[in-house]
Amino acid sequence: MQDTFIQAYPKLLKPSVAVAGLWLAHGDEPLLSQWLIDALRPHWRTQNYAIKRIELISVKSWQEVLSELGSQSLFDDASALIVTGNHKPDKTVIAELERFAVEAQTGAHSHSLLWLTPKQDKRAQSGKWFAPFAQYGHVIDCNLYNEQQRQQLLQIQAQQFGLRLSREAWQLLMSHTEHHLLSAYQTLWRLSYLFAPQLVAKNEEAIQQTEPSTQLPNNIALDIKDLQAALVSDAQFSVFDLSDAMLAGNSTQVAKIMFQLKATDEPTTLVLWAISKDMRQIMQLMDGQDPQALGIWRSKQGLYQQACRRQSTAQTAEWPALLYKCDQAIKGLVRQPAWELLLQAALELSGKRLFAMR
Repeated sequence: MQDTFIQAYPKLLKPSVAVAGLWLAHGDEPLLSQWLIDALRPHWRTQNYAIKRIELISVKSWQEVLSELGSQSLFDDASALIVTGNHKPDKTVIAELERFAVEAQTGAHSHSLLWLTPKQDKRAQSGKWFAPFAQYGHVIDCNLYNEQQRQQLLQIQAQQFGLRLSREAWQLLMSHTEHHLLSAYQTLWRLSYLFAPQLVAKNEEAIQQTEPSTQLPNNIALDIKDLQAALVSDAQFSVFDLSDAMLAGNSTQVAKIMFQLKATDEPTTLVLWAISKDMRQIMQLMDGQDPQALGIWRSKQGLYQQACRRQSTAQTAEWPALLYKCDQAIKGLVRQPAWELLLQAALELSGKRLFAMR
């Protein structure tokens, strides 16, 4: 069975879903793959699945996948494997996957295998490796092909957050986030925290005024004025914005965001996490590691490569010591203020060195 993500995702949010068998999700939008996992995970847990991940580093890795599916835990009813990597199975493995899928359909076992791959074109989908998933399993196209699909998915996420936006508010949100799926999702996430007290109060009032069997309101309506006020009053910047500015080499924006984060009491540990994550991934990329293997989203790989070109191995060799000093300052083990060191590290990553490191 083959579905687009917009067709499959709402079905997976329902209370009871059969998850045994083969699942293949292909696409170049990492956020959709993550949403798919998030939708399947509650079903796996409810049905007492042991959830594991396996990365395909070669064709031989499929033997590890088959071995894992063949094992049975004493404490779990079945296994759910999340497989990543683009190494296609050989003829022997294809036959085993087909047998696995058929047995799942007949109820012989309850194991589940979800394989996440890049987008597969029509030629790839005609390959023999694709057949077991298409004929006996579930194939989900995790790509967005138009703006309507993007907004449909964001509306589902807004409902999950307890929000209901007017048509004008949606237009403002999409314009504000430049029609970028991740940015729009992050904005909805922030709005859910901003309006959470109102939603709680609304539900508490409904509890007092309605019968116990009456369905309570599960979202709060926002019009364009609410959204405009929220976008202004919200913190405006997050550690995700800091990451983008650092990777782009925009030192002026980095300083602006850092001052904003400090003024809004963003946890210093969270800021250090964002800086250290990007620093370590840049060092790994400069060592020749593959960006996809590091979990870097395709939409951000260009920014990371741009950041790598600004640095030298001599400069990045000093980063671990700087990060350690930041951690010490956060814990109060050194006298220098933590925010000063964090700013130094953020600017260092953006290519702007303030001081020679000792």
